Order: sequence, then C-alpha cells, then structure tokens
Amino acid sequence: MSFSGKRLGLDLVILAATLAGIGSVLATGGYTQFVIGLVALTTILGAGLNVLYGLTGLVSLGQVGFFAIGAYACGIATLSGMSFWLALPLSAVTAGIAGGLLAVPAVRMAGPFLAMVTIAFAFIVEHGAVEWRTLTGGQNGLMGFPMPAIGGHVFSERDLVLLAVGLAGFALYLFRRLADSGWGMAMTGMRDAEIAASSLGYRPFAVKSAAFVIAAAMAGLAGGVFTPLMMFIAPSNFPFSQSILFLFAILIGGSGTVLGPLAGALVTVLLPEFLSGLAEYRLLFFGGLLIGVLLLAPRGIVGTVSAFLPSRSRTIVTARTETVEEALRKTGAGSIVEIENLGISFGGVRAVNGVSLSIAAGEVTSIIGPNGAGKTTILNMVSGFYAPSDGRILLGGRNLAGAPAHTVARAGIARTYQTTKLFENLSVVANVVSGLSRGALGNPWKDVQSPANLELAAGLLRFCGYMGELEKRAGDLPHVDRRLVEIARALATRPEILLLDEPAAGLMRADKEAVAGLLRRIAGLGLAVVLVEHDMDLVMGISDRILAVDAGTPIAFGTPAEIQADETVIAAYLGDGSSSAHPRSVPLETVETPVLSTLKLTAGYGAAPVLTDVSVKVRPGEMVALLGANGAGKSTFLSALSGLHRPVGGRIILNDAAVHDLAPHDLVERGLVLVPEGRQVFPELTVLENIELGAYKRRKEMSAAEIASHLDRFPRLKERLSSRAGLLSGGEQQMMVIARGLMARPEILLLDEPSLGLAPAMVNELYAILGELRDEGTTILLVDQMATMALSVADYAYVLEQGRVVVEGPAGELAADPRLTAAYLGGGEPGETVKEAMA
Repeated sequence: MSFSGKRLGLDLVILAATLAGIGSVLATGGYTQFVIGLVALTTILGAGLNVLYGLTGLVSLGQVGFFAIGAYACGIATLSGMSFWLALPLSAVTAGIAGGLLAVPAVRMAGPFLAMVTIAFAFIVEHGAVEWRTLTGGQNGLMGFPMPAIGGHVFSERDLVLLAVGLAGFALYLFRRLADSGWGMAMTGMRDAEIAASSLGYRPFAVKSAAFVIAAAMAGLAGGVFTPLMMFIAPSNFPFSQSILFLFAILIGGSGTVLGPLAGALVTVLLPEFLSGLAEYRLLFFGGLLIGVLLLAPRGIVGTVSAFLPSRSRTIVTARTETVEEALRKTGAGSIVEIENLGISFGGVRAVNGVSLSIAAGEVTSIIGPNGAGKTTILNMVSGFYAPSDGRILLGGRNLAGAPAHTVARAGIARTYQTTKLFENLSVVANVVSGLSRGALGNPWKDVQSPANLELAAGLLRFCGYMGELEKRAGDLPHVDRRLVEIARALATRPEILLLDEPAAGLMRADKEAVAGLLRRIAGLGLAVVLVEHDMDLVMGISDRILAVDAGTPIAFGTPAEIQADETVIAAYLGDGSSSAHPRSVPLETVETPVLSTLKLTAGYGAAPVLTDVSVKVRPGEMVALLGANGAGKSTFLSALSGLHRPVGGRIILNDAAVHDLAPHDLVERGLVLVPEGRQVFPELTVLENIELGAYKRRKEMSAAEIASHLDRFPRLKERLSSRAGLLSGGEQQMMVIARGLMARPEILLLDEPSLGLAPAMVNELYAILGELRDEGTTILLVDQMATMALSVADYAYVLEQGRVVVEGPAGELAADPRLTAAYLGGGEPGETVKEAMA
C-alpha cells in the first residue's frame, strides 16, 4: 500500500469508527447512550490535547479548565437567548482565547514548571466558577438550558450524542490533516529538538502557542456540547482530577497517533463503568489497570498495535544531482557575511572579544582554537542563539546581531551541531523536508510531504552521501548517517551560509574524507561554509582561510600554511613555554610493574571507535601526560579508565587486576580516582562538604587532621570552608576538586584538563602544586590542553592522534619533537586530504 493509501486507510478507519458510534447510539438508549456521549466528548478534547502533548510535547494538566470555560460560555450564552449553533463556536473561541493568554507565560517554561502553571490555571477556573456567583451561579451552578434546534426540530439527548459522535470523528480527521501538514511537522520538531527547529526558521513561541490554542479550543468545543447534554453544570463537574484522566487517555491510547484519543477515551470512560460493581474498590482497580497498560504498552494501545502491522512505504523519486546542485547554487561573489568586533560576556567573564571576520561566498572558512577558546560561542552568536554584547553581524547589509535563531535562519544562515539534533521520531526524508520551507508553516490542511518535496529531499540526502533507507526513523540511524542527514536538512533551507560545528567528530577516517569532499562541493556551489573542527588534517586540507582564536580573542588569520607556521597559534595549542618549569628535585626511583596499564584499549560511541588499540602504562610515583589535539580521544580514555564509559575492546589493569568491567564506585574504592574536566563541583554544598565527599568510600577513617593537611596544600580554601562551592572562582574550584580527589587516597589520580579556563597566574600556582604532589610520590595521569606545561611536570608522555598513540617517550625529549606540533596542527601538505577525498 502506498503512503497516500495509508492516509486514506486512516480516514476510512475514522469514518468506520464514527459510523460505528452512530450505530451504537441508535441501537441503545438511556444511560448507555449518555456514556457513549462522554466517550465522544473525551475524544474531541483528546484530539486537541494530542496536538499539544502528542505532537508538541507540552504537558498540560489544566485542560479541564478550558473544558469548563467552554461549558460555561455555551450555558451563559444560551440562557441569554443566543442560538446554540452560535454559542457552540463561541465556546471554542472563548476557550481558545484563554489558551492563547495562558500560552504567553506557559510556553516559555518547560517540565514541571509548565505543568504547575496549567495546574494553577485549572484551580483558578474552578474557584472562579465558585466565587463568580452572578455569572456562574456559584456552587448551585446553572441549569435549564434550551436544547439545540434546527428548524422546528428540537434535539433530544440522542440527537446531542449523535452530534458529539460526529464532531469526534471530524476532530480525529482534522488531527490527521494537521499532523501531516507543515504545522504538524513544526510541532513535532519542537518536541524532538527545539534548538534544531529554531535553526530551520520555525518560531518556537508561535508554534507552541498555536498548539496551546488548538488544544484549548477543542476542549472548549467539547465543553459546549457537554452543557446541553448534562442540562446542569456546576464547579463539581470540573474537578482537577479530570485533567489527569484526560492526559491518561492520550498516554494510554497512544500520544501522537491519529486514533490514540479514541482508544484512550474508550478505556478511561468505559473501564470505570465496567468496574462499577466493585463499589469502593472501583477506582483502585481502575488505577491498577491504567498502570498495567502503561507498563506493558508504553507507546499506548494504538502505538503498540501499529508496531505489529506491516510497514507501508511509498515510492520516492530521487532528484538528480544536477537538479539538487541547481537548487543550492548561489551566483553571488565576494563577502557574504561581515562580522565586526563581535564580543560577548557571561557573568562578567569575557568569552569572546573583538572577533572580526569576512566570510566569503564559495570558500571554506574555519575557526580553530584550543578547548574553551570560544569557537562554538562564535557560531552561536552568528546563528542567533546568543545575543552578542558588542559588534555587528552583517548579512546583505542587514545587522543580525541579537536577532533570534528563527530570524537568522530565515535570512539564510543554516547550521549543524556538535551533537546531532535530528527530529528523532520523524523519518530520514521527513527530517530533510522539514527544512525546505525555511520555517514557513503553510496551509494547516496541506500535506507537506508532497511528491515534489520528497523528490528534492531525497536528492539532497543522496547528494550528501546518505545511501540508507529514506523512510527509516531518524532516531535509529548510526552516527555517521546522522551527520549526513543533519547536513542535508541544513542545506534544505537553501542557505547563503552553512555553519558546521565539528561535523567530523566521531567519524572514521574514510567518513571524514567523504565529509571533507562534501564540504568542498558545497562551497563550489557558491555557498559560504564556516567550519569549527578539531581534526586538523581535515581543517588544513579543505580550508581556504582559517581564523585562530584563543580565550575568545583572535590571534591569527590566514591560509592553512600560514596558520600552521604561526608561532602564536602553536603557543596557543602547546603553551608558550614562558611558565616556570617544575623539575623533580631528585630523580624518580620506581619499579617497572605499573600501577595502571591499558592493553589495546578500544572505546567509542556507536559504530565508530574513538580510541583504537591504545596501550599506556603508569608506574608507581610517576606522572604521565596524555597529550593530543581536541577530539583526539583523551577525555574518552579517562572516562573508560574510570568506568564512566565501558570500553568495547582491550583491557584495563590496576595493580595487576583486570578492572575494565567494574563500575565507577568500585574503581574509586580500589584507588582509581578521576578529577573530571569542568571540575563538577556540588555548588550548593560548602567547600568543606565537597572535600569530605572525596572520602565517602572510607568515611569512617576520615579525620580532621587529614583534611587539614590538604588545606595546608591549598591555603586559598581555608578561609572559604563554609562558603558555597558554587561561589568560588574557577581556580579555587579546581583546587577544591583536586583536594576532594586526594581525600580518596588514590593509587592513581586522573586529572582531566585541570588548567581549562584558568588565568595564567592561577595555572602556574596549580602546576606548582602538581609538582609537589609528584615529588611526594602521588601517581598521576594528566590530560591537559597546555602541552608544554604538562610536559614541564611529567616524567613520561603519550601523544594521541585520532584515537591512536602516535608517539611516546620521556617528557623532556617529547617537548622538542616536531611530531607533537603535527599532532595538534596537522601534518602534511594542506589540501592533501581533500585531493584524496575528491579522487
């Protein structure tokens, strides 16, 4: 069956269910007929809530408030003489307006805060109905509503139930149409990856508010029918618990599925009726059954059943490469974007300062720098996720500095991310289709996945090198395919400039070369490509010009060859050598048997290994430095050693025992202690409490004298013991976490980037302390971006490049080895990688 046939099949199922409901109403009477009406009303409300929660991912526990608003609006209007046929749409409009007003504060929140706002709204409506007696009748409620009439025919209860069933079927059909439209795709994008949706041009506030209004209006419509069906409404008809049941109906039926609201309504309305004979135990059994359904079928009834049905695919014609290139081609030349004196501060810290850059059409411009240099921050400002404190970003003469991400995307700037942000629950081809409109929602009843859109999207995927299934769920893709799909989705917006943040991260060499060739082809079509990447061979191979930054400040700009030879750039990556050396006071005397060793350790994330056959050893009392460029695998190596990331191959030996299968807390107990990158303090605890936590595994042995000895080593901490750790400076936090690690009495201390983000004076002070620890016999494995600084205190060193040890030796000899510089800034002739990739 074709995809259009699948949709036709859904429409026929909706029609069949509607006719079955009508038949049931005609064949029954009395209370059973009334219960069918409640199922229909729950389905109507559920269809709207399915837009809000199922498509957009926003949790609302206040739908009963909109239901009540609709009911009272209809009741008050009809009692005032208005026709029911005017009062019914008025109910939907009134509730929709209330939903729009609530959306203004609500959609800016997430998680429990959003739920709390909607809960508060439900209580406000309920108590407002109690207190506003002149309008609502208070606790006494309203009654005596005139029944709807058409001509001379006055509706009976059966007629009202038939109306409710018809509206329920129509609500399901409208949901199906909306879900297949650009509106539905935008809502799904917001649910799966709001940041990515913003970078495609979708406005988060508009999309989320639209979902709120639709859900509220549908609840109000259901409330409008509820009023004459009940013939009496009071605050007791709208308890908060009803909101929970409405959400249960969506979860049980299958959130995001077309028939989910109907299935959920049948369960939540009919099940309590079937259990009515259990008297006071009825709700207990009802709750237990609901929990059972959620545990056994987390995707809901409809979602679980559909998983067993045969999959239906459509025939998608793939656009020719020439067609894709013509769609992407830009005819302009020269500068596309002018960045002038760009800067930003976070909490008084200057993260980027004075960046000026001209980004030219048809060129690959790379931004490089050590960890914390501000590279991604620059991309975030250019793409609209950060508002710069200073400077301008000019695109076609228009200043985009401070403009929101969706505005920047619509202006022609697209981007990808360090960690891919696909719409996990959409298909691969639908992900790319989502970018074609550049954020325009279009007709809410028109299928956005038209044959023309699918053809171009498939062509873009093939152009980018994706050769997998077009209909595969994006969340099930391997890492390399996720990268290619994200690039194709960014290109679908037909941008003037493409920003890529570490597109080669985690890829194998062959895949990196394919990405390198792709980026050159993209630039060859006249697009401006801006690349942030840690693989220096790739950067040097494909870049026309490179901007090097350090600590947020530009330090060099030029061709790859000029950057590789620039002494300032080399110093930024390796250190300038001006800091004090910390030689041992006496030569190291140790044994050959290592405290810690790895044998052909292999580890990674997904299909591509980050580390391959890494063998390292650290002897007692030795300080070993592990060096390499960003992305070489240093932090992954420490994560594998400390049990935070399970290796896929090789062995880790600690004191002659294999420990690669142990959990992190077991490794700490055996003496392997990690001081992680970024410090990872407990900000709400005091300095003393943070330090004491280091001895958690041996807290009965901990003494005040031991803590005092560490404080003597870090005197800055003495006067801050009772202060919250989150208030310390970066350097003080780093000293605190080293003290915390030493409290564990480590056999070996793993230090991950201890100098990151610290001022030079603080770095010198910290390394002096590390030298003292080394001289006292502490065994240390050190990872630091400042290679010369690390080598000044280390006894031995290993250099990683692309997850492999490429050189090792005594630290003093390695400091002068040209292979160290090559590992950080790439080796070979610039352009060599691309030539191989394009061959």
